[in-house]
Amino acid sequence: MKLILASQSPRRKELMQLLHHPFDIVPSDFDEASIAAETPTDYVQTLALEKAKTVQKTMQENDVIVIGADTIVVQHNRIFGKPKDTQEAIEMLRQLSGDTHHVYTAVALVTNERIHTFYEKTDVTFYPLTDEEIQAYLETKEPFDKAGSYGIQGYGALFVEKIHGDYFTVVGLPIARLKRELRPFLEGR
Repeated sequence: MKLILASQSPRRKELMQLLHHPFDIVPSDFDEASIAAETPTDYVQTLALEKAKTVQKTMQENDVIVIGADTIVVQHNRIFGKPKDTQEAIEMLRQLSGDTHHVYTAVALVTNERIHTFYEKTDVTFYPLTDEEIQAYLETKEPFDKAGSYGIQGYGALFVEKIHGDYFTVVGLPIARLKRELRPFLEGR
């Protein structure tokens, strides 16, 4: 079976290479703003599924598994996506400062016959951040394409006091779990 990653994230691409299974990238053009859900897990799984389904509809071949993924940051029941602008990035980082938040990454596997979704949750605790630290981080431009306005695999690692859960969930793709969830698809079960 051929794998298609419905994401243009360089981090997800890099993680997918660990599977040692050929894959192509076909970014999804699904409008994320069209989703409303009652819980963070419903929201993130719906986003991942809709991204995968949007790409799957464009596939001409039958032996294709489309992999959609999405990551959100949740603190006190508030969902943080990617910041719209500098001010929103500052507000998110101030909110996360000195507190624990949850990172959810959902993955959807879609073929012509099957749909399967799952998610992982990792708790991340930030050290208290000064305004100077936040400003210096904004100057790296790193926060602007990341849920919660930070990347744990980059300069954002300097804010992290501890994590509880899968590091790669925070990066954007729980790759060990994905490998296991893919097995039945690849083995025809």
